[in-house]
Parts: sequence; structure tokens; C-alpha cells
Amino acid sequence: DTDTPREARTHFELLEPLRHEAFLRVSLETGRTHQIRVHMQAIGHPVLGDHAYGGPARFGLQRQFLHAVRLAFPHPVTGEALDLSSPLPEDLAGALELARAQMP
Repeated sequence: DTDTPREARTHFELLEPLRHEAFLRVSLETGRTHQIRVHMQAIGHPVLGDHAYGGPARFGLQRQFLHAVRLAFPHPVTGEALDLSSPLPEDLAGALELARAQMP
């Protein structure tokens, strides 16, 4: 919702269906501000814990359930290819376990 819209593409894959949520892998074809949050809200599935875009706070989360597992980009000075990864943080892993525990 802007006077100067720009194209944005987001791809997602269902990793695990949960009772009232879904655990997704999301990848960006473009990189717009709040892109994942806006696109998930637009399709009726806001990010868990995202107060700005309607995601409920559940499972003790104090933040959005968003985590960059992998980032790859050229170093801004040297141009060297950087490929960084990070495991799911403890608070998000705990929230995921609580969501799994609600499965029938």
C-alpha cells in the first residue's frame, strides 16, 4: 500500500504443518523492507509474534518468529562471496516445540 509500489517476490515451502500454525522455509527473490511480514499477512498467515502485521504472540515468544538460517552475499568491500548460517535460536526452538506439543 504505497504510491510508489515495487515488485517483490517471496517463495515459501511448508516444512511442518502444526495445529494452528505452520513452520515454513521462506526465501526472497527480492529484498524489500518487511517483505516476509507483509506477504505472510497478505495471504492471511501473519508471522507469529508480529504485532505490527497481526501475528499473535503465542508460546511465550517476546518477538517475531523469524530467523535467517542462511545469508549469502558478496562482501561489500572485497567482493568475496560470503555464505553464513545460523541454527534456530533457543527461544524459537522452544516455541516450535510447544507448538508441536499441541498436535493431536
